[in-house]
Amino acid sequence: MIYVNQLNKHFKESHVLQDVSITFDPHITYAIIGSSGSGKSTLLRCLNGLETPSSGEIKIDDINIFESKDNLAKARSNMGMVFQNFNLFEHKTAIENVMFALIKVKKLSHDEAFKTASTALDKVGLSHRYNNYPHQLSGGEKQRVSIARTLAMSPQLVLFDEPTSALDPEMTIEVLKVIKNLVKDGLKCILVTHEMSFAKEVADMIVFMDQGKILEITPSEQFFTQPVST
Repeated sequence: MIYVNQLNKHFKESHVLQDVSITFDPHITYAIIGSSGSGKSTLLRCLNGLETPSSGEIKIDDINIFESKDNLAKARSNMGMVFQNFNLFEHKTAIENVMFALIKVKKLSHDEAFKTASTALDKVGLSHRYNNYPHQLSGGEKQRVSIARTLAMSPQLVLFDEPTSALDPEMTIEVLKVIKNLVKDGLKCILVTHEMSFAKEVADMIVFMDQGKILEITPSEQFFTQPVST
């Protein structure tokens, strides 16, 4: 369980998160939605320590992740993140991009890393792109490599931060299809997205944010038929 309690985040004069409290059940898929600037991505980035809250706490199974560097490192080891931008190494092939952390962080041998990376790329439909460099891939394929890189680390939870915001409509469809299939196969995730139809289809719960506050936490089907907030 992830417990967020009275979380606040300031960027200079801007109060981006305002007393945000929520419990994320590990067995439930969440979609965080809201207008631009509502605090969605900041909340997500706080969950894995990319942003440090100004006040409040985040606990994972009763361990405060900001209490020590060890606590934060442990939390991050079980949590993957897929960003808006792909953040791939331009001088490495698709499979080398996925293998990199497996070798450097997990200390796998080259053969072990190759096997794990190839399985992850297969899951996102890129078995034919192992040896292509990022400049040879479409935007949708780059994002799928990014997803494969995250999957290869075997996280318990994946955070998706607007994974299709940099893509055109056709590529958006292919990436959303991949994520939908992964969720169907049991991937646990928290998504920040502006794709409402996708959120409705994939998420169990909708978290609606506005101006730094959570206004509603509602089962997906109910949110799109009988929302509490207006």
